Amino acid sequence: AELDGQTLSLWQSHAVQPGSVLTLGSMPGAGCRTYLAVRGGFDVPDYLGSKSTFTLGQFGGHGGRPLRTGDVLRLQVPSPGAHVSVRLPASLVPNYTSAWTIGVLYGPHGAPDFFTESDITTFFDSIWEVHYNSNRTGVRLLGPKPQWARTDGGEAGLHPSNIHDNAYAIGTVDFTGDMPVILGPDGPSLGGFVCPATIVQAELWKLGQLKPGDTVRFERLSEADAHFMERRQDEQITTFRSQTHQHKIVPVSSQSPVLAHIAANGTQIAVVYRQAGDRNLLVEYGPLVLDLNLRFRIHALMSWLERQAIPGIIDLTPGIRSLQVHYDSRRLSVQDLLDILHAAEGELPVVNEMEVPTRIVHLPLSWDDSATQLAIEKYMQSVRKDAPWCPSNIEFIRRINGLDSIEDVRRIVFDASYLTLGLGDVYLGAPVATPMDPRHRLVTTKYNPARTWTPENAVGIGGAYLCVYGMEGPGGYQFVGRTVQMWNRWRQTADFTDQRPWLLRFFDQIRFYPVSADELLQMREDFPRGRFRLRVEESTFRLADYNRFLVEHAASITAFKTRQQAAFDAERERWIATGQAHYSNEHDLTEASADTELDLPPNSRTVATPVAGNVWQIQSRPGHLVNQGDTVVVIESMKMEISVHAPVKGRITHLLCEEGGQVTAGQNLFVILTE
Repeated sequence: AELDGQTLSLWQSHAVQPGSVLTLGSMPGAGCRTYLAVRGGFDVPDYLGSKSTFTLGQFGGHGGRPLRTGDVLRLQVPSPGAHVSVRLPASLVPNYTSAWTIGVLYGPHGAPDFFTESDITTFFDSIWEVHYNSNRTGVRLLGPKPQWARTDGGEAGLHPSNIHDNAYAIGTVDFTGDMPVILGPDGPSLGGFVCPATIVQAELWKLGQLKPGDTVRFERLSEADAHFMERRQDEQITTFRSQTHQHKIVPVSSQSPVLAHIAANGTQIAVVYRQAGDRNLLVEYGPLVLDLNLRFRIHALMSWLERQAIPGIIDLTPGIRSLQVHYDSRRLSVQDLLDILHAAEGELPVVNEMEVPTRIVHLPLSWDDSATQLAIEKYMQSVRKDAPWCPSNIEFIRRINGLDSIEDVRRIVFDASYLTLGLGDVYLGAPVATPMDPRHRLVTTKYNPARTWTPENAVGIGGAYLCVYGMEGPGGYQFVGRTVQMWNRWRQTADFTDQRPWLLRFFDQIRFYPVSADELLQMREDFPRGRFRLRVEESTFRLADYNRFLVEHAASITAFKTRQQAAFDAERERWIATGQAHYSNEHDLTEASADTELDLPPNSRTVATPVAGNVWQIQSRPGHLVNQGDTVVVIESMKMEISVHAPVKGRITHLLCEEGGQVTAGQNLFVILTE
């Protein structure tokens, strides 16, 4: 960092005069990110109570996007008083390395339920390598594959990593198939994969400093050590002094992710309490099956906790058969929380007597939409051309469910009433929903590897669940079509109300009706502006009535599920015979996002366009040597051709645009490595 051409010392405050120029560059050596703090903070509007930027969702911070050339950041008016220089003592400066040891708590998932004991031993003994396709969403790790304790995920999917969707903690290690991903602050809040470890609060800062090629070893800590580390960190931040008393942190070798459990007895449903780091507790009900009675039990517990307003509980996130309790461990100990949860069991209502308000929300669906077809084409071109679900996801759904024709798939999708069990499955209010009638529950497996691109509001099926993708991004559900927006960033309309940007609520019933692709495009143009309105019916969902329906139709439900299971088993055997059961290919991960901050090599820089326009011509390609002043990209804007030049002599390493594509002012076009 330089101020008016003079090098600035790090880890201390500096006075800056009006008109001064602060220059930030890449840091040599270990570590990945530098941070800039300004007294008083930046003057940007709050979004959902935060000034943070969520670039994937395109909201928060400065315009909901990365900073670009020409942006103006205004400062909050700081409190009066002269600047007093503050320097962090050298003893408190973190140690940056390329070989990281990161403290974790074992869980929420482990052996013998999901992994073998050998898998867990291997996980903690291994040295993992950070893959370059990593960013704030998640850090991919390369290393040994688990052997797994199960052959598949049952109703949740063909792969043994698949589970019924539950909440994720920030910093949890999520096995998406055979590859672990550390979920970052921009990662999903809900998903259907197992997580054997979660980074403790005091170690989360290391996640932001991992860069491609670094190695990671996970150190299994005790709960007591995690709390000591957090208290020590809090004290150091407050006092800027090292702690005087000592505490020896001793890694643990044996520990269960299950902190407590209650056995099933009479009306008492079995409960398991799983450790999910030192700030989250995952409460699971019943067996590993899709059962709406379990979801209602979760709702009863969540409602009870909300009424108690317990100090220290931060938020509650329900899954299919689980509830994640996010708590402040400095105000509420995990043992006190367990005692509260245990006491709650004696006060919860009998599940079968429960009823909840429900809305029947009619959504337009463009069947096998051209946008989803494009996503499949991109996947085949750049990720996995021979995947069993390509070239037609719908044909794959037909085959794995033992249906006679694609028309049968279409009929079931449009006949079904999908009950919304969770929100935020893949960001931005995305519903995870399942058909109320088990005969409408089409079961599929998820993409492996996942797609690198999914169109906004694509509709897909994964396991026994349907999801509407809230935004563009990666994904793994099998496509059936596309619908209207689930999230309205800036407007309140007749459908987006109560100051909530999300459309749906828990226990809403989604029913689709067919529209053409062109009709949907017009609806998508009008819906967020309030010019198109959905048909919504208010109703009540009574669990006793639903359970009677299941009994009355038990024979036909069993026949459907028996045929479905036979097709599911046949597909799995087909994969085993062809070597696709545990497909993995590192090359498939190489299509990193152009926006990922981890793709930038040392001594390189991005070059942005000064204007908005179309990419008219690209004159240099990755690997080409260019001199300072050479034209690399030509932008067509305002009926003029504007050349974007190489600022230094070097080699082009990345192109972040393509001919014919549109760009906005300040958008990065290419990366150049200084020679």
